[in-house]
Amino acid sequence: MKKELPYFKIEDSFGGNQDWFRDPMMHLGGCGAAAACDVCINTALHDKKAHLYPYDVQNLGKEDYIKFAMKMKPYLRPRMHGIDTLEIFMDGFQKYLSDAGEQEITLTGCHGEVPAKEAAGEVKTQIDQGIPIPFLLLKHKDGKFKDLVWHWFMLVGYEELEDDFYVKIATYGGTSWLSFHELWNTGYERKGGMVLVRF
Repeated sequence: MKKELPYFKIEDSFGGNQDWFRDPMMHLGGCGAAAACDVCINTALHDKKAHLYPYDVQNLGKEDYIKFAMKMKPYLRPRMHGIDTLEIFMDGFQKYLSDAGEQEITLTGCHGEVPAKEAAGEVKTQIDQGIPIPFLLLKHKDGKFKDLVWHWFMLVGYEELEDDFYVKIATYGGTSWLSFHELWNTGYERKGGMVLVRF
């Protein structure tokens, strides 16, 4: 079974792109804010929650996305060690949602210590509900994930295979498919995880 979310594009970018940010700190460490922006835009587009995006969601543009990220910055500001826990992300994002007048959405952490099979079940549940998932990867012993280390990105689809479970990730305006079990099992004691968006 394969499921891919209907997702937004800005020009030729799949979702938003941290590389657009002109603020030096956001360009370097704005991935958490970008993940929150992408959740808000996708939810505004597909779940009738236009109040989450302060611009015209039917006419998405690069400049508005950059401005939106700067509005998100005070809630999920870049810092010395990054937004390196699910709790920092959830606290900041929940404050933004509250200030935007959102009462229904709740955020729950699925930490990296959860067994991969159970975490894959959470991915299926959320993607089946049409909601993208912010994912935090800290360190990983497999070099193929080096571009995703210490980074927030989005899960926007999944595919169940006979012997594996793949996820579609979106980051820096592009997508790729990765083995979820390989991604989840980092080989390090300190782990990231996923933020589950419920409403």
